[in-house]
Amino acid sequence: MNTAFHRLLLLLLLALPWAVHAGDAADYAKASPGQIQVFGREDWFSPPASGSGEKAPLVICPCSTGTLSALATGASNNLIERAGDVALKERRPLILVLRESPYSEVHLNNMLTLTRQGAVIMPASPGFYHKPESIDDLVDFMVARILDHLNLPQTLMPRWGEKG
Repeated sequence: MNTAFHRLLLLLLLALPWAVHAGDAADYAKASPGQIQVFGREDWFSPPASGSGEKAPLVICPCSTGTLSALATGASNNLIERAGDVALKERRPLILVLRESPYSEVHLNNMLTLTRQGAVIMPASPGFYHKPESIDDLVDFMVARILDHLNLPQTLMPRWGEKG
């Protein structure tokens, strides 16, 4: 697995508060040893907290409107927010997969602020044109969209116009 995908997995786990407890779950069984690293929310000295670390994209999934607000205002109260702040200041790809709806004017303004700074706002709203038959199909749709935005190969979902 390439480094960018390794880093993507790392940061997806970072955004999940329960990831430390799920580390031995079957979902992660396919990972190679050392491929997935989990950092605590207060681990200010971890690689994602530093602008001098690896120049990798960041995906915050799920992204709460609280995290959205912190990023839009430059406030870093935990490692997730600090990693997002680093991505913005270093001009690294940043994808925020928002989990909440509907949006207030404050949320929309924060999205606009971050979009103007280069972040991609991607609400967790899967498409239905592919006729999903399960929750897994809906999740695969969102994961495929994230990977496509990062220019990473994926076989979860054909792109529009491709045969599946």
